[in-house]
Amino acid sequence: MAQNDFSELVSKIHGWAQELGFDAVGITDTDLGEHESHLLNWLEAGRHGEMSFMERHGTLRSRPAELEPGTLSVISARMNYLPPDGAPPEDILNQEQLGYISRYALGRDYHKLMRQRLQQLANKIEHSIGPFGYRAFVDSAPVLEKALAEKSGLGWIGKHSNLLSRDAGSWFFLGELYTDLPLPKDEMVSDHCGDCTACIDICPTKAIVAPYEVDARRCISYLTIELRGSIPPEFRSAMGNRIYGCDDCQLVCPWNRFAGTAALNDFSARHGLDAPNLVELFGWDEKHFLKNFEGSAIRRIGYECWSRNIAVALGNAERSDEIISALQARLKDASEMLAEHIHWALEQHGISQASPDEVP
Repeated sequence: MAQNDFSELVSKIHGWAQELGFDAVGITDTDLGEHESHLLNWLEAGRHGEMSFMERHGTLRSRPAELEPGTLSVISARMNYLPPDGAPPEDILNQEQLGYISRYALGRDYHKLMRQRLQQLANKIEHSIGPFGYRAFVDSAPVLEKALAEKSGLGWIGKHSNLLSRDAGSWFFLGELYTDLPLPKDEMVSDHCGDCTACIDICPTKAIVAPYEVDARRCISYLTIELRGSIPPEFRSAMGNRIYGCDDCQLVCPWNRFAGTAALNDFSARHGLDAPNLVELFGWDEKHFLKNFEGSAIRRIGYECWSRNIAVALGNAERSDEIISALQARLKDASEMLAEHIHWALEQHGISQASPDEVP
């Protein structure tokens, strides 16, 4: 194909992407040298915590053509996920008896949905030009998605390390289509964070240790989702009622006043998770957990970590007989790790540790 033909194809790709429910797409090459240096320094500092997958594949994450040989261009896509009908996040964070779940996880798991849409986009390209080499990714392989999105012009990486757009904020998912097509690149956009430090100032655990630098080991999203063991006691009180993820840095970002809501019903809140009662959630057994989170990103953390997170939130809530009873009821069958967090929660309410056998 001639270069003019590729330019025409890019125009069609933008149109097809919109038809498929993507809010924007951008195209870039595979040179991520600057971002690779940032990644390696971050890993060397140990700021990835127990996320061994971040270092397992070496530089494949920052070298698309090595991860998928033959890759010349990357189509980066974004899709809004903020539920239009969800309870206001700030209201939930101010009600201790409720649990706060990161807005991205209220609906269906986005991984499969976005990957299907990327596959449909590839099908449209193939129907137009014939067979070509490609591979779709949505958090499914070592990919520097934010770096690729930034290079493709979809936004800039903000001081909180999330991708930001002047016309879309940051409430969106990212996905990529690696291709062997020499597509013309889109222009990058400049950084518009300016002197603002709102995200740094608001972080409950001070995980944004410097502009554009996040220590995952302090981040509530990491602590509640990626960490599989005990949550360090020094961070538990700061977690408040956040039981899955944390959106504080996004909630306070001025650019999110321009954010759009999800166009797809798949991202609407399910099972009342936009404003759930903590005691009720803590009363779920594992069967209930698995059933309610079928097709949800939350299912990945497992029942024990889910219960661990809620126990901490109950410890941070205002004391009530209902909360004390709920915590004590789970002690007899709790694992060692969960029991530790239940005991911590009870201690926050002035109840000293008792062995499970002593609990009525």
